[in-house]
Amino acid sequence: MGFIPAEDLAFVRAVSELSNANPFLPERLQLENAALGDAFVAEPHDYWSLTSEQTQRRSNLVLILDRARKVAEALRNKLLRKSVVADEQLGLYDDLVLYILFYEQLDVWGGKRLPELSDQPGTEQATWKWYSTQFEYWLQLPGLQLPSHMQKLHLFEIFHQIYRAFFHIFPCVIGHSSPAAKLRARIWQSIFTHDLKRYRRSLYRSMHQVTTLVTGPSGSGKDLVAQAIGMSRYIPFDPRQGAFAASPAECYFGVNISAMSRSLVEAELFGHAKGAFTGAAAARAGWLETCGKHGALLLDEIGELDGTTQVKLLRVLQNRQFQRVGETRIRDFEGKIIAATNRDLQHAIEVGAFREDLYYRLCADVIETPSLASQVRDNPDVLENIVAHIAGRVAAGEQEALTQEVTEWLKRNLPDDYHWPGNIRELEQCVRNILIHGSYEPARSRAVASTPGHSPEADRLAAQLQSLSLTADELLSEYCRMAYSQTKSFEKAARLLQLDRRTVRAKVDRAATAEP
Repeated sequence: MGFIPAEDLAFVRAVSELSNANPFLPERLQLENAALGDAFVAEPHDYWSLTSEQTQRRSNLVLILDRARKVAEALRNKLLRKSVVADEQLGLYDDLVLYILFYEQLDVWGGKRLPELSDQPGTEQATWKWYSTQFEYWLQLPGLQLPSHMQKLHLFEIFHQIYRAFFHIFPCVIGHSSPAAKLRARIWQSIFTHDLKRYRRSLYRSMHQVTTLVTGPSGSGKDLVAQAIGMSRYIPFDPRQGAFAASPAECYFGVNISAMSRSLVEAELFGHAKGAFTGAAAARAGWLETCGKHGALLLDEIGELDGTTQVKLLRVLQNRQFQRVGETRIRDFEGKIIAATNRDLQHAIEVGAFREDLYYRLCADVIETPSLASQVRDNPDVLENIVAHIAGRVAAGEQEALTQEVTEWLKRNLPDDYHWPGNIRELEQCVRNILIHGSYEPARSRAVASTPGHSPEADRLAAQLQSLSLTADELLSEYCRMAYSQTKSFEKAARLLQLDRRTVRAKVDRAATAEP
């Protein structure tokens, strides 16, 4: 008989793969099925989403952990008896034990194993002590050098990062649909790559140098995706201090570029020296500096950066260096940059509004957020699922009743194929409107209602379209002018067209100057 009995070998191999699998991919359930065989409990979907039953420990996980502990204990006893073991089977034992340690430490962190630690000062120190004892029990055996026996501290840090990543991804991407499931898996890969073992070995040191670009329609949750990635960075732990080097919540920063004037953007990002410009009464650190070694910086609406700032940002991404405005000293940038936009950057490059070299520094890791309409097409029930999530947030204690009220109103008043142009942000406002007023009027319906009949602009545009006399840029300018003419508001027109307000204004101005 080998070190791992034949009847346990398939189970141990499946658990070994599970310990390194992306939890948001279907392979997780496939591996659980392989581990448990006939004991596997079928689940309704091959992906996780935010539902009440899936926030509890699942039956399959309980079954696997129970058997894993029994198998690991028997194998440990064999190792203590100095059994001769091949390297491959030692590696399988190592992975089996890491799987157990991960979930047992998760229980400790949540106060399930040591309830007295839950939400108490010193939790990190006490968890480290508990983990150290368990790690030494399983992996630091006399006369043996198991693959992980020298990685006690590093694995503690990795486990903590995995916990943070899972519990930031899980609630940030709502929706019981395949597009949402694929997004969760994609975010996980952005943090750990597709190979967790390789990340554990070496990439944890350098992944912050890869810029992440989050794209997708307005209102689809790009900022939440960025936050999940930014707050899931690898952070070292100091056993002597009994604490991690930084708090994730204190070193994630979001900057909305479109909300600032062009002159202010540069000073906000890079900082400035005293006297660098009028009003610079004192030197000030910018967001790149404030971000720090363990931080992450979201540059929201990056498509709105002017050309000069694009050049300076390119240097940051190429050399990890920058200078404050009005200063010659070169400073190092040690954090991670996440960019987000709802603009078509390829088109912006074609029209000269965005640098191609900067784009290629951004696109190594691209994540696209799905529209709400695509989620509904995949699973019509997702609308009620998301409404329930929103209702629980905006009306605690009234979630069930409000969910029913909203879903019934939607079925009565909106067509089944309503495309939700404002995405989840629009659905949130819909829920609030129904909560307060008992009804909801989509913005586009209001715009149409305010402009009865055909407008001269619409007739003229139709004629130009028929004759193919407009370039793509001219067409967008005319369309923006029509939207502004009907809504009398750049802000409303921008919402309707899913463009930035400043873009709409520029296009309207362009259309006006182009008139004969």
